[in-house]
Amino acid sequence: MKNEKVLKVVFTGLFAALSYVVFTFLQIKITLPGAGAVSIHLGNAVCVLGALLLGGLYGGIGGAIGMTIGDLFDPVYVMTAPKTFLLKLCIGLITGLIAHRIGHLSTETDTRKVWKWTILAAVGGLLFNAVFDPIVGYYYKLLILGKPAAELTLAWSIPITALNAVTSTVVSVAVYMALRPALKKSGLFFTIGSGHQETGSTEKKAEA
Repeated sequence: MKNEKVLKVVFTGLFAALSYVVFTFLQIKITLPGAGAVSIHLGNAVCVLGALLLGGLYGGIGGAIGMTIGDLFDPVYVMTAPKTFLLKLCIGLITGLIAHRIGHLSTETDTRKVWKWTILAAVGGLLFNAVFDPIVGYYYKLLILGKPAAELTLAWSIPITALNAVTSTVVSVAVYMALRPALKKSGLFFTIGSGHQETGSTEKKAEA
């Protein structure tokens, strides 16, 4: 439906703005000598939440745009902006694939299954990032700054990315489960893959 697509574009912009704000202003940046920096942040949680609510493509684009803009406005991260866009888009796509293509999360009415697929989708998307962000970052820095800087970044990136994955999983799952019944009642819950927008709550009373 046309109205649904317009709403999804609007929400995508909202998630892009939210991911930018969370990544830029709520991060804990650790500057590495001669190798840029790594950050503890919840930007990835916004990306996952967007994918759970809007679908993988819209959620991934929202998170990718927001955090890429954050990189472009930060002299420390500006050179890693292309890597950021690609990886955050993949977080959304993988989360959406697990949640909506495999788990049919938006049409699921069993509360336990909703929890299960929400957790699995969040873990899947963020596990991908935890594995590939350090690897891609290593070769990216290797090409730009050389081996010493790449190795230093890798040593710090692995534990920081893992920490971000754990915290982002907890936050994104908790926020999604809190928002889901509220969005259903307000008629703003998107039923992914069905071609229509939810107009009311069809969840079991246990989930409300």
